[in-house]
Parts: sequence; structure tokens; C-alpha cells
Amino acid sequence: MAQVELIMPKMGESVAEATVIKWLKNVGETIEMDESVLEIATDKVDSEVPSAVEGVLIKQLFNEDDVVLVGQAVAIIETDASAASTPAPKANNEAPKEAAVADVVVEKVSKTTSLPKSSDSNKFFSPLVRSIAQEEGITMSELETVVGSGKEGRVTKKDILAYLSNRSSAPVAAPAPKASKPAASTTAVHISSPSVPAMEGDEIIEMDRMRKMIANHMVMSKHVSPHVTSFVEADVTNIVNWRNKVKDEFFKREGEKITFTPIFVDAVVKAIKDFPMINVAVDGTNIIKRKHINVGMAAALPSGNLIVPVIKDADQKNLMGLTKAVNDLARRSRSNDLKPDEVSGGTFTLTNVGGFGNIMGTPIINQPQVAIMAVGAIVKKPSVIETDMGDVIAIRHKMFCSLSYDHRVVDGSLGGMFLKRFSDYLEAFDPNTSI
Repeated sequence: MAQVELIMPKMGESVAEATVIKWLKNVGETIEMDESVLEIATDKVDSEVPSAVEGVLIKQLFNEDDVVLVGQAVAIIETDASAASTPAPKANNEAPKEAAVADVVVEKVSKTTSLPKSSDSNKFFSPLVRSIAQEEGITMSELETVVGSGKEGRVTKKDILAYLSNRSSAPVAAPAPKASKPAASTTAVHISSPSVPAMEGDEIIEMDRMRKMIANHMVMSKHVSPHVTSFVEADVTNIVNWRNKVKDEFFKREGEKITFTPIFVDAVVKAIKDFPMINVAVDGTNIIKRKHINVGMAAALPSGNLIVPVIKDADQKNLMGLTKAVNDLARRSRSNDLKPDEVSGGTFTLTNVGGFGNIMGTPIINQPQVAIMAVGAIVKKPSVIETDMGDVIAIRHKMFCSLSYDHRVVDGSLGGMFLKRFSDYLEAFDPNTSI
């Protein structure tokens, strides 16, 4: 008999942890190969973790609602295979170093952590964070002051270690300090939402889990990035007339619709190539210039929530390829059939507020990106057109485009030039384009 660890899989470039939602198998139950053992949730999507072996579940290393780091063991499965033929830890303590470390962490959390899982304010703390806090002598009241960057504002291992680094050089302030001058700097700001009483006749609707994640992600983004939004109005008459001309034939040939989104994505890609410093991320004081152009497209779900599937390497696709990718991701977004990797790794996001009848919007940056484009409703307007015979007034199809960008690294000149270049590509669309 051999024991094999079930490892929390990597679920995307920016996903470092997941929450155990539900155990699908109990201790003692038989597991088939590729059978799902537990349900997990990240700040991107829900998913299931299948077993790579068949055997019997002999130990669950985490409870429901616990947060598990990618690469950690979540369960032990006993198989009929010989110990020599599996990388699982052996009974004679000859386990690989990484597996041994994982066992030590789990054991330490389960045996020595006396801090409660949640505080009086219902703020959740993972077993790993509580274990580190207890070892460092951090009380629950002090732990509540640590600002979390994880899902739903949860404190991650990175947050608690960063707090300890500051704490070691700047001790926690004693009650009622008597400082003669205001402090030169602060290490953290604790932000709490106001308590809102319900009035007679009000209906209280609890947010679903996805709405909670969206809310926390948006608050985090506004807290992290100083947002600036610029606007431009584009003449998309050529695009509208072209789509009206080809849409019926395209549907008969391909069995699916052609929308404006692939054309917008194509213009985004071209503008990013011209201004690559829009396609970056910020890590502390370092700017990460992305090699790949992965464009996220905000898609509305039947529940009313939004999800952002990502077109990977969008610059490597022609208009047909972008059309197929857009339609496929939109369709599987609505049916909740996206894979975790398909909603991660984005480097720039496009959202279409025109789909809701809005002429413009000021979108919030999808962290850790530094810019997001919003396109509004296409509206017929009288417009002055320059011709060889002089200026004339004509009916044109116009659309407002807005770009929200992180002013830490994107100045108004860069943001404005990028937005204008995007508009220029839309207006220069060739009405004789074939697809």
C-alpha cells in the first residue's frame, strides 16, 4: 500500500490560493482515477480537484472554508500501488523535502493554533495566517488591523509577513500615545464600512459569493491604483456599415454571429503594440512589462454578475480568430463552463458599457493590470465632414471610448495618446475587409 498526496493544483498565473468549498468525498470512501474529490473557489472561478490515482481517502488535511496555497497537499489517498512507484511520501520518513514541509505546516496548524478562525467582526483568517500570528505573539485584536489583499479582504501569508517586517522596526502603538508631532508615515490603514440599519419594509438580500469577490476586488483596485479616466469620441460608421453588409452571410457560413467586439479587440492590440507601456503591471516599485498581449473581455452572466474571460496572445489572431475566440468565451461564460486558466493572466481589459445602453463609463482597473477600456453605445449623430468641396453635415455613427488608467505608471500623455490611437484604428477600418 502507498500513500499519495492530493496537491492543490495551479489554476492560473495570478492565482496563489484557493478556498475549500465542499468535500465531495469523505474519509474512508473509494476514489476512482480522475474523480473529483473536493470543490474549491478562487477569486476567479469555482472548480473541482480530481484525483490522479485511484484508492481510498484516508485523510482530509483542510476543512471547508479553509484557504489553501497552490502546491500544498489537501488530502492523503491510499492506493494499491507500491511505494517505490509513486512520488508520495513513504512510511519510513523518506518523503521529499517539499512534502515534509507541507506536513509540518498542516500538523502545526492543527495542533498549536489557538486563535479562532474568525474574529468578532467576522473577518476570516486562514490556518496558516493564524499559525504565523500565534508564533509571533500577535493577538486577535492586532491581527484584525492587518490589511488583507486576498479574496474578500482576507489576510494572506504575504500580508502577515509584510506586517511583521514593519512591526519589527516599528512596534505597535500603545493605547493613547502622547506624540508631540504627527507620525511621518503609517504602515497600514484599516478601512471599515459603515453599519447601515434596515428600515421598515426593507428587504435584506445577502450577496452571493461572486458578488462579494467582485466587491472586494473593486475596493482593492481603487485603494491600490490612483484612477484617471480619459475620453474620446470615435466615428465608427465604416465598421457599422461593414458589419451590416457581412453579418447575414457570415452567420449562414459559420453558424454564429459576428459582433463589434473582435474589431475593438483588434484595435486594442494594435494600439498596445504602438504603446507597450500600457501593457504592464506594478509590483512594488518595479514595473513588469508584459511580453504577451492577453485581452480580457468583460461578460455579463445571467445572475447579473460580471466575469472577465481572457483572449490569450490576442496579437497572434486575425479577425476571424478573434471572432471565434470572443464567441466561444462569451458562450461558455453564460453557461458557467470556463476553465480557471481562461479567466486569469489578462494584461489589459475591454468592457462594453454600450451593451447596457450607456453612452460612456468610467471602469475600474482589473488588478494587477494598469488600464481598462470602455466602449459606449453606438449612436447616430449629425457630424461635420471635411470634403474637397468644403465642410458638410452628415449623419454618422459615433461612439464614446473611455480609458481608466493607473496614474502611478501611466501619465496623462501616455493614456491620452493610447486612447486616441485606439480611436484612430477604429476610424481607419477598411470597409472592404474580408472575413
